[in-house]
Amino acid sequence: MSLFPKIAHNIRFYAKKIVPLQRKITETERRAMTKKKILFINQEISPYVPDNDLSVMGRELPRAMQELGHEIRTFMPKWGTINERRGQLHEVQRLSGMNLIIDDTDHPLIIKVASIQSSRVAVYFIDNDDYFSKRQMATDESGEDYPDNGERAIFFARGVLETVKKLRWVPDVIHCQGWMSAVVPLYVKTAYRDEPSFADTKVVTSLFTRSLSKDLGNKFKQCLAFRDAKPELLTPYNDNFDIDELGKLAIDYSDGIILADKSVNNALLKHVKEKGLPLLKYTEDFATAYEEFYDKI
Repeated sequence: MSLFPKIAHNIRFYAKKIVPLQRKITETERRAMTKKKILFINQEISPYVPDNDLSVMGRELPRAMQELGHEIRTFMPKWGTINERRGQLHEVQRLSGMNLIIDDTDHPLIIKVASIQSSRVAVYFIDNDDYFSKRQMATDESGEDYPDNGERAIFFARGVLETVKKLRWVPDVIHCQGWMSAVVPLYVKTAYRDEPSFADTKVVTSLFTRSLSKDLGNKFKQCLAFRDAKPELLTPYNDNFDIDELGKLAIDYSDGIILADKSVNNALLKHVKEKGLPLLKYTEDFATAYEEFYDKI
């Protein structure tokens, strides 16, 4: 065999060995490239509160994304109904100590953390005596909505975003679940848009069944204004924010919307369609569907 045919033969021989290996490496690299940093901002997470559609999804979605190889952080309010000893919560001193000013009043921000043993998911808790530790969730002992629920949501949103900054963690996706997280999209796209932690972050909002019976009070707009979240941005909304107005606010500043319940408020669904946002309809096979939706936006 002459020299050149021999070289050609060797190239073909080794190509058969190498190409399959290259294909496997490419697939591995592709999976690595699609891994994301996902920040879950939840109103409720089981087992810290009783099971319901919102709290179970708050637990299962981060677990599923973590098992798929994504890097996650998970936050929720430290409701006064949570048993700290049973849940093994402890304060994170290096993250606590900041004061957030809402309605010209300083409110200390306390950060606690625990781990869901069954899923090995760490949960950060936003705590404050005035808004959370000494209160139930949305309603008081008589079943009435707290009149300052709007201010509580503002404190929670800013507390989460300030804590993520302190962690020096840069999420690719922020996923908001529950009315308590509904002001986060506005802040990410305005007040925090120049922060390195959030400059390129996409925001997804899940819509659940209506959960508040009263509006958030006539001081909500006043308290919501912060940095570039200017008062004039709130002009299109009613002065007395109810759950529908809060949902519209979240939709307007989100990059994608997920219908997390079989039945979602028709007014909000109509608003999503009018905005032309990417929309994922309700599905029980949520892990794969949500992961693909994150890629889409």
